[in-house]
Amino acid sequence: MLSKKFYYLACILLSCSMNIHAEVIAIDFVYIGKNDHPALLGVKQGIEESNLQGQFLNQKYSLDIIPNNDLDKYDYSKYIAVLTTLNSKQLKNLANQLTDTPIFNLADENDELRLNCIKNILHITPSSKMKSDALIQWEIKEPNSKAIPQAWHHSFVKFAARDLNKRFKKNHNTYMNDHSWAGWAAIKMTSDTVARTEITDSKKMLNYLRNDLSFDGQKGSDMNFRVNGQLRQLILLVENDKVIAEAPIRGVAKPPTLDSLGIVECSK
Repeated sequence: MLSKKFYYLACILLSCSMNIHAEVIAIDFVYIGKNDHPALLGVKQGIEESNLQGQFLNQKYSLDIIPNNDLDKYDYSKYIAVLTTLNSKQLKNLANQLTDTPIFNLADENDELRLNCIKNILHITPSSKMKSDALIQWEIKEPNSKAIPQAWHHSFVKFAARDLNKRFKKNHNTYMNDHSWAGWAAIKMTSDTVARTEITDSKKMLNYLRNDLSFDGQKGSDMNFRVNGQLRQLILLVENDKVIAEAPIRGVAKPPTLDSLGIVECSK
C-alpha cells in the first residue's frame, strides 16, 4: 500500500483532484502593519502559493489583516503565527502578550532586538549588522565598490529565484524586495512545516521553527534560526541594480559560514 506522503506527491505530479481527507484543515495567519507595506505583498504571495500546495493536502490557508494600533483588543488564539512590520518596542510588547506564538519580524533591523533574544520573535529580515558585515567582507575584496547589501533583489536568478521573481512580478506588477521576500519566506517556511509535519498548533510550530527548521527560500543554502531568533541567510551585494556578489564572501569571511554575518549570541 502506498504511503500517505507518496500519495500526496503523486497527486501533485498528476494534478490529482481527489480528497485524501474529508475535513479541510484551516490554518490562519494574521498580518499586523500598514496595507501599503511591501511585506504584505510578499505575505499574500506566500498565502497563494501555500494554497496551491494545500489543495492536495486538504489544507486551507487564510490571512487576516489588522492595523498596527489598538493591538490589545484582538484575539490572537486562532492564529498559527503573526507576521508584522511593527517597530522594536511594539514587537516586544506583542511578544510579551503572545508568549507561545511565532511572531515574524518582517522589517525591523534593530541589532539590540537580536541581543534581547526574545524566544517567540523570529527575525526574517536581516539585522543592520548582518548587512554591514556583508559590506565589510566585500570591501576587503573590492575596496572601491559601491555595493548595497540586501536580503533580496529582482535581478537574483540563482536557486529558482528567477521563477519566484517572475511569479511575484506577474501577481503584483512590482519587483520583490527585501521586505516582500521576508513576508513570502515567513509564510512558506510555516506552510512547508505544516505540509511536512501536520503541525497546526502555534506553540508546537514555534518549537519546530526554532529547533528543526531547514528552509531554502530560493537562496540556495539551508536556512535556520540562531538562538537569538535571527534567520541565517545569504546577503546579496547589489550595484547598478544587479547582484554582483553573495556574502559570506569566500576567502574573506571568518568563520566561512553564515554566522560570519551579524549577531550570533544573546546579550548576557
